[in-house]
Amino acid sequence: MKAHQVKILINKQVSDRYYLLKVDISSIEGKIEPGQFFNLRCSDQWYPFLRRPISVYKIDRYDQTLEFLYLVKGLGTKKLAELKEGQLLDMFGPLGQGFHLQDGYDTILLLARGVGIATLAALAQKASEDNRRVIGILSARTQNDLLSADYLSDMGVVIHKVTDEEGTSDMNSVTYLIEEILQEYNIKALYTCGSKRLSRLMQEVARQEQLPGEIALEEHMGCAMGVCFACVCDLNDGSATKSVRVCVDGPVFPLEQVVIS
Repeated sequence: MKAHQVKILINKQVSDRYYLLKVDISSIEGKIEPGQFFNLRCSDQWYPFLRRPISVYKIDRYDQTLEFLYLVKGLGTKKLAELKEGQLLDMFGPLGQGFHLQDGYDTILLLARGVGIATLAALAQKASEDNRRVIGILSARTQNDLLSADYLSDMGVVIHKVTDEEGTSDMNSVTYLIEEILQEYNIKALYTCGSKRLSRLMQEVARQEQLPGEIALEEHMGCAMGVCFACVCDLNDGSATKSVRVCVDGPVFPLEQVVIS
């Protein structure tokens, strides 16, 4: 992993709150995996000082481009949204541990909330390229925030949309939806990102159905290299609880081991 100066191809607003950033990665050697992230410098100035960790959204190995879908929320992402096509972006990575698609995981279920959809989209892309069946539940505040639904559907993912505005994203509704999916498909593994309440639900489903799973955690990071210990979370392997750093030990962890507060 190292710092890269990459050309910005696209940096545009795609909804009320989200932007799409596309960069040229022809100069980056090595493999980039779904679930990994890059630490992006948000401005051509030194303010804000800290970079922002953004997960990989779409990897195009043929055209050698990489896309990030990010929520504009704080100062860093607001500055990131001001960068223009043709500018150079300073980004560090790829960082962290990505998702694992084991042999035999021929049908998988994804459950994503908000910007977590972007993180799981890269996994869906890889699974589809491997001719695996992907079922996705996408949860968001509004239909306007379900930015990846059409993209995922076009690659063959079976999509179920639930939103706050339609009253379909509550725990009872999502639980019932998962039960229906488990009856219809022979799900082999579970993956989730973006919501603590939905992650706890997936943990319960994994336990009841004895299914393996993984979770991508979203934590505030300082250095993203494991030095500052700002992104520590707890894992329990059944015998003991230990603290790990999300940036280097994750952000992807075994679903059943993560202690969700």
